[in-house]
Amino acid sequence: MFLQRNPPFPHRGPLSPGRNTPASAVRDAGAVVGPWSIRVLVTLAGLTLGGCAVGPDYRTPPLALPARYEHAARAQPNSAAAIDGWWKRFGDPVLDQLIADAVRGNLDVEQAKARVREARATRRQTAAALAPSVDGAASATHSRTSASGTGLNTSSNLYQAGLDTSWELDLFGANRRSLEAADRGREAADEDLRSTLLTLVGDVARNYVEARGYLARASLARRTAASQRATAELTRAKVQAGASSPVDLAKAVALAASTEANVPTLETSFTESAHRLGVLLGRAPGAVAGQLRRGSAIPAPRRSLPAGLPADVLSNRPDVRKAERQLAQATARIGQAEAALYPSVSFTGNLATSGVRVGDLGNASSLIWSLGPSVSVPVFDAGRRRAAVEVQQALRDQSYSAFHSAVLTALEDVENALVGLAQERVRMQSLGTATRNYREAARLARVRYSGGTSSFLDVLDAERSLYEAEDNLLQSRVVAASRFVALGKALGGGWSGPVDPDRPAIVDQDAGPRLATQP
Repeated sequence: MFLQRNPPFPHRGPLSPGRNTPASAVRDAGAVVGPWSIRVLVTLAGLTLGGCAVGPDYRTPPLALPARYEHAARAQPNSAAAIDGWWKRFGDPVLDQLIADAVRGNLDVEQAKARVREARATRRQTAAALAPSVDGAASATHSRTSASGTGLNTSSNLYQAGLDTSWELDLFGANRRSLEAADRGREAADEDLRSTLLTLVGDVARNYVEARGYLARASLARRTAASQRATAELTRAKVQAGASSPVDLAKAVALAASTEANVPTLETSFTESAHRLGVLLGRAPGAVAGQLRRGSAIPAPRRSLPAGLPADVLSNRPDVRKAERQLAQATARIGQAEAALYPSVSFTGNLATSGVRVGDLGNASSLIWSLGPSVSVPVFDAGRRRAAVEVQQALRDQSYSAFHSAVLTALEDVENALVGLAQERVRMQSLGTATRNYREAARLARVRYSGGTSSFLDVLDAERSLYEAEDNLLQSRVVAASRFVALGKALGGGWSGPVDPDRPAIVDQDAGPRLATQP
């Protein structure tokens, strides 16, 4: 196992260690540091530099993964380079440009970039705890004293300056575990950015495919309605000639109107997809609708995607890598909480000088300094620190389950996308065959009807069936393209171009000291 589910605590004495009761005080001001202090300092520094740690050390958890995907044609390893930029296999320059614009302007990506900057700053902030801190102070005081009954006034000046320093020796690795957790958090933020980009690319591609599909279906409905109106005009002429009944004319007009009624619904759906694309690009909802209307047909992939092996999701899926880094972060926090059960040692120093004139501050006779260690030993806290460790252990277990769930979800996504794409392609072939035959049947029915050798019912049924078959074929093409998009996302293929998370969205100006203004 990668870590102990319930790591045992080391044996301790009858007192439960805490951090509330100091065990030693700082040497008096002006005292000389003796040899014992030097030995203590050297010993503590050696322990600190040597590194002592508590809590479990993280190891990547082993997972039992299948040897191959159930619905994959081949079982060969897959690299990230082989699946990055999968949308380019559509060969659609409009889609390529939309995705590039979305990466630059999407607001979810901007938030993910800010989280990366936050994680990096948190890491630097945490690392500072391993170094000593030094604070300086200076003051100047002018005082005047009046002697009662004498009428004499005495004035005096006092100048003071000093330095205070403190350094908590990380004997049991609390600060190092905190830094380890910050490192893992920074890595998780990097993966979160990659995951956001992957989701963005998939959403742009899916909405683009759907928008193209709605336009194609609306165009089909208009063409079909026009053809059906032509049939209705032919029927009207036959009615006037006494060769057909008014019932046939009513049915022909109704069929054309019913087909044309689909156009507003399809136009609404197209507009909604176009609006979603505009927002994904960080623009106004209607920013790309006109561009999409000038585009081409429903995109279809020109090359297939290699499925790879199930183990590839561990390295290719950013959401899985993010969950694994969060598990490592939660493991480090156990050691951070565990270190609070042990004594803490800090080293403090003070240097102060004072004088009635500024020049006196540099005189050796006015210097006062102190130097020495301080030890805090936990004695009693009613189990608060132990409970804090158990809290972090429970959070680690939650992260482990989340990581395992992310892996299983990734495998499920790939399997569903593989079978969905394969079956939709089979369905699309059958619909293509049906469409070709319905088109021929409709042509023959109109010819026979014009020649008077067939009833209008045959024409009506043939035209209705043809429109339904052609519309189903267009929908199947949209579904197949969407399945291909889902497969690209499931395999972890994403944006491989440059992304700069260090560029802030807002650059503050005139943020230094200045005169305050009224709000």
